[in-house]
Amino acid sequence: MNAIDNLVTLLSRLPGIGKKSAQRLAYHILESPRSYPLALAGSLSTLHDSVRRCSICGAFTESDPCPICTDPSRDASLLCVVERSQDVRVIEDAREYRGRFHVLGGLIAPLDGVGPDDLTIGTLLTRLGNDRVRELILALNPTVEGDTTSLYIQNLLKSMPLTVTRLASGLPVGGDLEYADRLTLARSIRGRIPM
Repeated sequence: MNAIDNLVTLLSRLPGIGKKSAQRLAYHILESPRSYPLALAGSLSTLHDSVRRCSICGAFTESDPCPICTDPSRDASLLCVVERSQDVRVIEDAREYRGRFHVLGGLIAPLDGVGPDDLTIGTLLTRLGNDRVRELILALNPTVEGDTTSLYIQNLLKSMPLTVTRLASGLPVGGDLEYADRLTLARSIRGRIPM
């Protein structure tokens, strides 16, 4: 295998990158000034040394605890549960939420061999016992695995004095009813709100 094929193989192992996209990326890197692939390689080689998981929330960070967990202006009574660390960034980019986070590290998926013990649900329960959380927001994807995980967590917390909520799901802003799938439309109708 030559150097280009090796790079294409490595790039195609990234999520969402097929063989054609990997080839385009490989040739883009080859056509770039030599400084770019060197900077990219340097950044990749030091990534695991620089970034770790926050000991409180589980999000990726360069400082432990992370800036969100140590920010005194954040509302500690709100805790948003997400699947992955990148979900924290997505919610933060919306600039609407000012509470804290908890990263589960995945979703319950029995067919893939992922059970509750493979996630940070135990750590979540410990945090809820120690912190003064009044609302737990389940910000998990509206999939079978996300719904299963949400129901599992909700059942665990029935006896705790806190409100468990879930992100609303439905039609996107600017969306057209004609193009909505049945499940999205059904969730939109069930989750309708008064005006």
